[in-house]
Amino acid sequence: VQLQASGGGLVQAGGSLRLSCTASGLTFSGYTVGWFRQPPGKGREFVAGVSWNSARTNYADSVKGRFTISRDSAKNTVYLQMNSLKPEDTAVYYCAVDRSWGVVYTTPGNYDYWGQGTQVTVSS
Repeated sequence: VQLQASGGGLVQAGGSLRLSCTASGLTFSGYTVGWFRQPPGKGREFVAGVSWNSARTNYADSVKGRFTISRDSAKNTVYLQMNSLKPEDTAVYYCAVDRSWGVVYTTPGNYDYWGQGTQVTVSS
């Protein structure tokens, strides 16, 4: 299984980016998918997650109302739409898959597969 996050870049504060997570060797349908980020010098933190059937989503308080997670089953892709970006959103962003069903966990340890990250830099 390989996950690949893409779509990062440099953007000014207030701008938008859309991250994409694709997979090989795995179909996202049926699994919870989460986005995490790791700011410079800090630990990995939960950003957003969507349950296996898209019935549940979960967001970190710091991104609620600004970020939206969604999935396109036909393209086997999960997106993270990020609007109203702030300098504190600067981080390496990772997508991850949790093979269990039900709750959208917020702890990295609950996720089984991880992709390589994509850098998001927000300038002030």
